[in-house]
Amino acid sequence: MSAGATRILLADDHALVRQGLRLILDAEPDLAVVAVAADGAEAVDAAVAGALDLAILDIAMPRMTGIQAAREISRRTPHIRILMLSMYDNEQYLFESLKAGASGYVLKSVADRDLLEACRAAMRGEPFLYPGAVAALVRSYLQRSRHGDRQPETILTPREEEIVKLIAEGHSSKEIAHTLVISIKTVDRHRANVLGKLGMRDRLDLTRYAIRAGLVEP
Repeated sequence: MSAGATRILLADDHALVRQGLRLILDAEPDLAVVAVAADGAEAVDAAVAGALDLAILDIAMPRMTGIQAAREISRRTPHIRILMLSMYDNEQYLFESLKAGASGYVLKSVADRDLLEACRAAMRGEPFLYPGAVAALVRSYLQRSRHGDRQPETILTPREEEIVKLIAEGHSSKEIAHTLVISIKTVDRHRANVLGKLGMRDRLDLTRYAIRAGLVEP
């Protein structure tokens, strides 16, 4: 494994699939499979125990499904990025995966083509969706709009958005505390909560989020 390579957990209940995907991933100098799991529970244990950057989880696994494992990994180790791997071009699986904290959804039928790109996108903090998944998300959005349903609101509170905006603008915790008339400890607590909610690691991630969310100008 080369220095700085993305450390990957690969979870699939089929040994041959694991072996094939591992060969694809390990052939790349910037990617390295350092842990494997045969079910969702093993995947969670490996994520908690190991120094990992990325978890690739098959959706259909025994004991605990990939989606259940993704929820638990997101909760217990929010710094680990997650990709879902599935045989199924299924909108429900897609939506549940994204809600569980996955940043990408890769179909097994084209994994040899898409998986490497998906891994690198996840580590850049970008989503990866196959074309049909993008169409499904757009279709869902338009259906909700057509029926007058409210669109999902941001998961951040207004105060948390204020703090993200100020962080992205380069202000220190002390400066933010002064601006918002709160304690530095409160600022730090809000920042930790935001990082946990968004599955992010640091100021750079928050700055990118703030730009995408329209909180600051790029």
